[in-house]
Amino acid sequence: MKASTSVKTNEPSNVRAVAASIIVQLIEQKGSLTSGLQPFKNRDDYPLLQEMCFGTCRHFYSLQFVLEKLVAKPIRSKDKDVKCLLLVGLYQLRHMSLPEYAVINETVSGAGKLKKSWSRGLINGVLRNYLRDVESVALKLESSPPCVQFDQPKWLADQIQQDWPDHWQQIFENSNQRPPMTVRVNLSKGSRNDYLQELESVEIDACAGNLAASSIYLRKPQSVELLPGFSEGLSSIQDESSQLIPPLLQLKPHQRILDACAAPGGKTCHILETEPLIDSLTSLDIAKSRLVRVEENLQRLDLRANLKAADARDLAAWWDGRLFDRILIDAPCSATGVIRRHPDIKVLRSPENIAELNELQLDILQKIWSTLMPGGLLLYTTCSILPQENSEIVAKFLESSDNAKYEGITADWGVECPFGRQLLPSDENGPDGFFFSLIRKMP
Repeated sequence: MKASTSVKTNEPSNVRAVAASIIVQLIEQKGSLTSGLQPFKNRDDYPLLQEMCFGTCRHFYSLQFVLEKLVAKPIRSKDKDVKCLLLVGLYQLRHMSLPEYAVINETVSGAGKLKKSWSRGLINGVLRNYLRDVESVALKLESSPPCVQFDQPKWLADQIQQDWPDHWQQIFENSNQRPPMTVRVNLSKGSRNDYLQELESVEIDACAGNLAASSIYLRKPQSVELLPGFSEGLSSIQDESSQLIPPLLQLKPHQRILDACAAPGGKTCHILETEPLIDSLTSLDIAKSRLVRVEENLQRLDLRANLKAADARDLAAWWDGRLFDRILIDAPCSATGVIRRHPDIKVLRSPENIAELNELQLDILQKIWSTLMPGGLLLYTTCSILPQENSEIVAKFLESSDNAKYEGITADWGVECPFGRQLLPSDENGPDGFFFSLIRKMP
């Protein structure tokens, strides 16, 4: 995977042209939606820009299919910006409640901002042809392959259909939904019921989660500044799936804990909230810049951890030789379980990425294992739904180790796998896709 590159702030001012430029960066494997949008957060029209970028990525493959039906010949590779501007225009017409004339006029205007004035006629013609042929396009989409109908790259659609023959349609549908905003209540400072009442008192509609005792789902996303006691540490934002981690670790007083691959720190903080009497927690991440966010979360919640910036596999760079009682490895992964939050994953990931990640995941697991105390527990997690990043990695690790024993996870949630438990992407009141595997080190 190539290094992150964000769109320069001297990009064209037309919001459609900016959106097209950001999506070109994704196609060229440079950066992400997060890095691409960052320079434009102070724009007055940022919400519109964000909606167009996220929405175009969410529906990228059906939009591309529609575009191919509307052009006489493929758009040249050197004109990717024109293609992306057309995709942005089609997204607005298909999925946004904007006046059609404004969409066409502003999208055509974007061509000039991209210094592709020659394409004005093409863009105008394609968008107007779409409006004339809406019913015909809909019929063609109905008979298109599942990867188009469910807006997935073909390689990922094929893989998920193979891996989850009884669940693939539900996975695709839920992955294309807008994600919920989920709160983690700090149970060391108050109960979930009390916090629900606090939310009700400020007219924020919410409901309790079904899996984690600390989870609350908001009916509508809110600014964190509006959440009661957020700045005082009464709550945090965290998906319900990862709120299941502390109970699985079986935390006890006076333990030494390692949270490897820890940024942005939600899991570190939740562990400390759950068991305040642990002796120490080391929060490790490869990027020093990402630990800034961990420190901010710790300060807001009035918690303490040992922050280390290093590659988890390079033990000499961060480990003092003292064994840990509990280890959490939330491994780098494809993030295919959180596509609803990061729809650019569909555009950014490839089968080659998965193969690279598999090597990294197994290497981290094998290297970190030596830092675990005999009798201790290691929890391996990912936000992937691909078995090759989950059960298959654990299986390879168990084969390579003579003192590792898989501990089954007894729960009434998720799908039981050969070496773990898998949450699949849920609807608006459920968790992201997430995998858990608990491994004990034998004496």
